[in-house]
Amino acid sequence: MSKTLVIKFGGTSVGSAERIAQLPFILTPFTKQYSKVIVVSSAMSKVTDMLIKAGELAASQNENYKNVLAEIVSKHLLATKTLLPKDKVVEQVITEMVGALEQILKGVYLTGEFTARTRDLVMSFGERLSCTLLNEYFNHQKLKSIFCDARNIIKTNEQFGEAAVNFTTTNKLIKTYFELKRGIVVTTGFIASTREGITTTLGRGGSDYTAAIIGAALGADEIQIWTDVNGVMSADPNKVKTAITLPYLSYDEAMEMCYFGAKVIHPPTIIPALEKNIPLRIKNTFEPHEVGTYIAKKIPSSNLIVKGITSIAEVCMLTLQGSGMVGVAGISARLFSALAVEKVNVILITQASSEHNISFAVKPEDAARAKQAIEEVFLLEIRSKLIEPVIVQNDLSVLAVIGENMKNTSGVAGKLFQSLGKNGISVIAIAQGSSELNISTVIQKSDLAKALNAVHDAFFLSDTKTANIYLVGVGLIGAKLIEQINKHAELLSSKHQMKLRIAAIADSKRMYFLPGTKSITNAKQLLSEKGEPLDVPSFIRKLQQQSLSNTIFVDCTAGDAWAKHYETLLNQSISVVTPNKTAASSTQMYYDKLKAAAQKHNVLYLYETNVGAGLPVINTLHNLMVSGDEILKIEAVLSGTLSYIFNNFNSQTPFSKVVKEAKAKGYTEPDPRDDLNGKDFARKLLILARESGAKMEMKHIAIENILPIECVKAKNVESFFEALIKNDEHFEQMAQKAEKANKVLRMIGVFEKGKATIRLQALDAGHPFYNLSGSDNIITFTTNRYRERPLVVKGPGAGADVTAAGVLADVIQAANYLLK
Repeated sequence: MSKTLVIKFGGTSVGSAERIAQLPFILTPFTKQYSKVIVVSSAMSKVTDMLIKAGELAASQNENYKNVLAEIVSKHLLATKTLLPKDKVVEQVITEMVGALEQILKGVYLTGEFTARTRDLVMSFGERLSCTLLNEYFNHQKLKSIFCDARNIIKTNEQFGEAAVNFTTTNKLIKTYFELKRGIVVTTGFIASTREGITTTLGRGGSDYTAAIIGAALGADEIQIWTDVNGVMSADPNKVKTAITLPYLSYDEAMEMCYFGAKVIHPPTIIPALEKNIPLRIKNTFEPHEVGTYIAKKIPSSNLIVKGITSIAEVCMLTLQGSGMVGVAGISARLFSALAVEKVNVILITQASSEHNISFAVKPEDAARAKQAIEEVFLLEIRSKLIEPVIVQNDLSVLAVIGENMKNTSGVAGKLFQSLGKNGISVIAIAQGSSELNISTVIQKSDLAKALNAVHDAFFLSDTKTANIYLVGVGLIGAKLIEQINKHAELLSSKHQMKLRIAAIADSKRMYFLPGTKSITNAKQLLSEKGEPLDVPSFIRKLQQQSLSNTIFVDCTAGDAWAKHYETLLNQSISVVTPNKTAASSTQMYYDKLKAAAQKHNVLYLYETNVGAGLPVINTLHNLMVSGDEILKIEAVLSGTLSYIFNNFNSQTPFSKVVKEAKAKGYTEPDPRDDLNGKDFARKLLILARESGAKMEMKHIAIENILPIECVKAKNVESFFEALIKNDEHFEQMAQKAEKANKVLRMIGVFEKGKATIRLQALDAGHPFYNLSGSDNIITFTTNRYRERPLVVKGPGAGADVTAAGVLADVIQAANYLLK
């Protein structure tokens, strides 16, 4: 029994001599497996567009059409001379065909008319030229081949541009023509003709359609579509870098994916094959060893609940609504009849159960016509205010998740909407058929790229999901954070199924957006070699434009250069993690705005390291309050600098000497007064007060000034230390007084009964802060539960390593929240 294979090559597969030269290697094995190998080919890549351009230029009586024609001639003759250098006959055939094309274009130029009929004729030269070349080259390579002009076997009506096939006549002609044919038959794709022999075209995806028409008529064993991708992808790889090739699709899944924007195949292609149960296979001409995608009625079972995430990039949503629609029969029929008359294709329909409104999506170019048609049909109801004028929403997209396994699988819709919600993407409309093969959502066009990535990650990266980190500040803490992310990458992947990808970095001068997924080590060097000048608003705009899902902004800088943009980021559904206390300790109004923005947009604003570096201070406070405990009092030493100074100061050691030692060890700011004035301490205490529920500003914190006025007013650091030495006796007397009472001096912050103070206190051995050492921080929480013995949090309150570890913990918390 003879076997038949129909194999279609796209424009990129025949785009140059080099690519055509690879085709015999693909075809040779098939000639041994099949008695008939029908090769359907498109025009060489870009030639169809060039033909249309030449026609349009000619119609506008622009002589540049000759230049475009010359390019077309050059492209084909170059390929001919490269593939068949000694075959002058083929060159002559090509030249004669182009001559006929030139005469047609000259006529267009003279008449100024480029009708749909003429357009189809002009476009037909693309396939006729490429297939003539292919046929001769295959024979030259000892592959027995004959040429078939599809206009002789595929008959259509006169709807030029997208002609409808007369299958009764066409099927008879195809069977008759191929009945006795053996070997390779090179057939023109895309083109056909009317019963009178007038050239027509089959519309978008026409060459695929040609292959399917011939395959169905002959009952082919398989139809193969060879293109420039490895098969049908789980999403558009240009928008979703993690998209995978789908090895199997059912006919229904493939139809849905094609309809909603998958560009590998065109929906009509599948219909003839589907009716005859002929399997389709999508293959890559440039990677023929890849398995590709096999499409059939019955396919192997799959663990994938969703097969594809696809989209229509631009739609308009029209809504007809009004009280006059409720319970009235025939509204839908009138609505969609009006659209049918105007030949408006409806992409998606959704209706409220109340029958108060009907919404539907159309192509943007159809929106105005659709609106006018509907309002004309419902003119009386609109005048009577029973129905409102049609509402049109522009700049929208449709995102669809597709898969047969969605049927009777609970939680699919929940997973879809959770992934969109976590990334701040609002759903405007929803549609799902009773087959449960497809869930479609309408969203803002500006959210499409982010939505595709978020949903794809949710359904296809269940083992290891990625959070995208935008890191600003790569100094001590930022550099340590990168080091720790790299160090713990394997653990995060194996134990937490999480990958932290650094998408961009910036310092005070330069910024750099990483193009791939590789980890980085030396951020400063990378910024120096590849970074561009820093522009904060530009950085944030590009962050938003990239539209990556599961995004976390990490600020490891000081000051407000970035902090003042937190609200903008949170409002864009981007989580913020920072050790920078500027924002949380600024005005109460800004603090409240940040908290509200995070809550509203379902993201996280985390700043655990604002108060105690790596110590779990804010989380501990939150847990106490969430569990219903009441905060009665907070006592704390929240300055590593002041902790070190008073832990090492006594009556035998001059105060100025201890401060100098602290500065030499890097514990103080360049000017130690910035620590000794207690303002940094106060910012941390302010944050704790606010976290416990208080409404408070910095001015409400009473800070005891421990420095003599002479030290405060010193002109510079050198003068400050000179003044401090002069006042050592003052501090010595304070130490002696404390020691005589068996007490120690500690700079302590207290928040109690709505008031906050920071002052130097003398503590006895019974106080938790008595034995504090080094530069440790310590915080005690006195609550209803911990009234007798306060809850104590103690440990290193400064240092790049512990602070970076705390930031990493916050990043992981945010990532877990976004990825779960």
